[in-house]
Amino acid sequence: MKTLALFGASGKTGRQFLDLALAAGYRVKALVRNPAKLPLQHANLEVIAGDVLSAADVARTVAGADVVVSLFGHVKGSPEWLQTDGTRHIVQAMREHGVRKIISLSGGGLPYEQDRPKLPDYLIRGIMKLAVPKVLNDAIRHAELLQASGLDWIIVRGPRLTDEPRRGQYRVGWVGVNASTKVGRADLAAFILQQVEDNAFVGKMPFVSY
Repeated sequence: MKTLALFGASGKTGRQFLDLALAAGYRVKALVRNPAKLPLQHANLEVIAGDVLSAADVARTVAGADVVVSLFGHVKGSPEWLQTDGTRHIVQAMREHGVRKIISLSGGGLPYEQDRPKLPDYLIRGIMKLAVPKVLNDAIRHAELLQASGLDWIIVRGPRLTDEPRRGQYRVGWVGVNASTKVGRADLAAFILQQVEDNAFVGKMPFVSY
């Protein structure tokens, strides 16, 4: 079974993903700033205390992994280019250790060529540009970095995330195309886990929603 290098394991979506990955039999190396926020012990889990903004910590996490799953994101007080700088360290470590595939989580505000945004989508992006410009700009730059990396990347995008129980059904499309305005973290995590083995969306930015 594959070993996954996981970034963002202590977040809400990250924890959902971690539980699913361990249940599926994957080995997981999880980098977290505060291990106390991940009070979980499992034979296939290695918790690494560190920061995604530290190249050395990232390299320790990626070493020996088969696939990278990047679910970290902005919280209150995060540096402006958190996702970009962290992703830069991840890409560097993947090259050093011969890891080819990365699955990265972003939001629906991140534009993609196959999107066909409707009025509500334009409004949401407009609000993001005004309210949280650094988050949107960081997402765009991190995507550009992955696109130029030469790696096998997938950027999974989601709309408003909820904590509802897993439905087991969702849609995979593009913004404005076969899409809605919300998805549960549990179902989003399940889709992300599927991408570990599935290469259908390599080099693409699927949008997951109900």
